[in-house]
Amino acid sequence: MRFIWPDFLWALVSLPLLVALYALVLRKRRQAAVRYASLAVVKEALGARQRLRRHIPPALLLVSIASALIAAARPAANVVLPADYMTIVLAIDVSRSMLANDVEPNRIHAAQTAAREFIRELPDGVRVGIVTFAGSAQVVQAVTDQRDELIAAIDRFQLQRATATGSGLLVALATLMPEAGIDLESMLYGQGFGREGGRGAGAGTALADPKLAKPTAKAPPKAAAAPVAPGSYSGGAIVLLSDGRRTQGPDPVAAARRAADLGVRVYTVGFGTPNGSIPGYEGWSFYVRLDEEALKAVARTTEAEYFYAGSAADLRKVYQSLSSRFALERRDTEIGALFAALSALLALTAVALSLVWFRRSA
Repeated sequence: MRFIWPDFLWALVSLPLLVALYALVLRKRRQAAVRYASLAVVKEALGARQRLRRHIPPALLLVSIASALIAAARPAANVVLPADYMTIVLAIDVSRSMLANDVEPNRIHAAQTAAREFIRELPDGVRVGIVTFAGSAQVVQAVTDQRDELIAAIDRFQLQRATATGSGLLVALATLMPEAGIDLESMLYGQGFGREGGRGAGAGTALADPKLAKPTAKAPPKAAAAPVAPGSYSGGAIVLLSDGRRTQGPDPVAAARRAADLGVRVYTVGFGTPNGSIPGYEGWSFYVRLDEEALKAVARTTEAEYFYAGSAADLRKVYQSLSSRFALERRDTEIGALFAALSALLALTAVALSLVWFRRSA
């Protein structure tokens, strides 16, 4: 717990003074009671229980004052609350390796089924966008809260060659945060953005060729926002599912660092068994291997989590776990109202007990 106005806490030093003042008042009353023997006899007859009662209302009032002073300091805490608004972008691998039949009936069919269930189980306040990636990445469904449109987009998945995991992550990031001014053209097709060992993504060669580009007036580039703490963005997250290794496009870990700078968490899901294969594809049978290390690095960089799903049932459980996470969110919330309410309750209780225990007839 932290305090927005911590200087108000200095007022708590007055509480011992109030206790000392209360003790002084009691002492003077006892001295006055000694002068009247009859009053002393009456108090003795009341017993220890009655003498204890008279201290309870002042004690409650003292705690009430302390609670009010804490409320004035505006305490805030990181608490779990229902998500009022959140956007989730699903980035799903649609490379040819998703034809592997190590998951019944095959990986792509199982992934589509699990994604449909995930969307149906999300809370009403959550909006979803869908990005697919293979040799290139594209938005197949813009962010929406219409579940039927999302399901229809999943049904339209088409498999393609190659795997550009980093491209899928960057397009998902731009879909989640369009206001961030992410320059997808330079990140996907430019030079130097984590492209070690990778080729251009899709039509990137044509876009990067100055001979083919027509001279146009460009607006000055938008200044990049200052990096924030990884995982601090509470407006949404990315869920990236892949079953293979990157074969082209930007490095997904470099793309993850960009997401981390914006505070976006990227939950990654590795799908398929270690010995998955595509039998009889174009006259060849070949193995497809999951790159767990890269997916773990993406999740770790963005302060998120990595999940492994080796079967359709595992994948459904992963999506169910993610759905429950997105129904609730942790955020810094001011809780001064709770202390103020406690202060009022204690003060009212002190007054009520005083009236019940010590009322005097007129």
